[in-house]
Amino acid sequence: MCYAGEMPRIEPFAGLRYDAHAAPLADVIAPPYDVVSAGDRARLASRSPFNSILVELPEADEASGTDRYATAAALLEKWERDGAVRRDPSPSFYVYRMSFESEDGSQRSTTGVIGALALDQVGGSEVLPHERTMPKPKGDRLDLLRACRANLSPIWGLSLTEGLANACVAATGSAPAPMSAADEDGVVHELWPVTDAAMIETIATLVAATPVVIADGHHRYETAIFYRTERQNANGGAPGAYDLVMALVVELTADELVVQAIHRLVSGLPDDFDPTVWLAESFELLDGPADPGELQAAMAGAGALGLVRPEGNLLLVPRPWVLESAEADLDSSRLDVALAALPAHELAYQHGSGLAAEAVASGRAQLAFLLRPATVAQIADTAHSGRRMPPKTTFFHPKPRTGMVFRPVPG
Repeated sequence: MCYAGEMPRIEPFAGLRYDAHAAPLADVIAPPYDVVSAGDRARLASRSPFNSILVELPEADEASGTDRYATAAALLEKWERDGAVRRDPSPSFYVYRMSFESEDGSQRSTTGVIGALALDQVGGSEVLPHERTMPKPKGDRLDLLRACRANLSPIWGLSLTEGLANACVAATGSAPAPMSAADEDGVVHELWPVTDAAMIETIATLVAATPVVIADGHHRYETAIFYRTERQNANGGAPGAYDLVMALVVELTADELVVQAIHRLVSGLPDDFDPTVWLAESFELLDGPADPGELQAAMAGAGALGLVRPEGNLLLVPRPWVLESAEADLDSSRLDVALAALPAHELAYQHGSGLAAEAVASGRAQLAFLLRPATVAQIADTAHSGRRMPPKTTFFHPKPRTGMVFRPVPG
């Protein structure tokens, strides 16, 4: 495939990293901010006074009257002043590996590079979205960036360049990771700083060969673009660190990625509404296994979506008109066609078939629609065709941890 126009630019940066003696990595890393509940935050904060969640999801300091963003900035400055985090002496790429056990029991890993990715120009083609985003306030992340002047967690980008994963592995030199920790799910997170000029050039060249597709972090990317414009206006258009954003870039290949589905929960339907009458218009209805895991396995063989309901689970085989009407060859698009004919309702999103089934069992949802995951090929084809998948189509597993490295954004 030939690509025209500008290509992505990724640069090394001198990161802020935790000192292992002052702040052991296992005590300070945290999941992405948008999957952390209030209970999760309290639990993470109790592990260490240096836990990254304290700056990624800050709280106001009522004693001093400091708002949550100023509190985060003051904490980050204090951590560096006290030696809990230290600034690397020279710019580096950071090879990042997540090792885990997949659902089938096999050992998997995802290896990529964390660097400073140049923000695309408006209407450019260097960095591509793959999903439509849900309306979501960006002011929170913008205020945090303004206060801390740092990228606290990386966006996740996918590269179509073959060989990037091997180059990242080669850059580690098979040496043990100087930073390593297991999270609460048993995923092992490892980080290697790379300062060798030849290795840096090799990785940068590979990333520059093809566009980068955003996997996770669409809102943070858009926030970074807004912040860049703001700083350029304040600085007479001068270039600066704000022209780039911290990103984890991983080769877009099935060997490196595990893509899971995000299921749909429906509630708020009339008590006397019979969903099977409505569903029969769009799907052939087949009896499905009671166990949500078995239901999800049966969906693949039947070419079907799944439905969890109190009366019993069903397999939903799309009728030809639904396949023709769907915007894309995706379960999320097919379900969108059917949901358009549903009476007024509330729609929520849930990762994990077991958790979706629990929502129905507890009464939190009336129905749970289970979707099959999008494939790596579908993600690439959608992005490069200029289209976007419906919101909440993909769930990439595992999630990169906040706290592996911070990127200062002065200026």
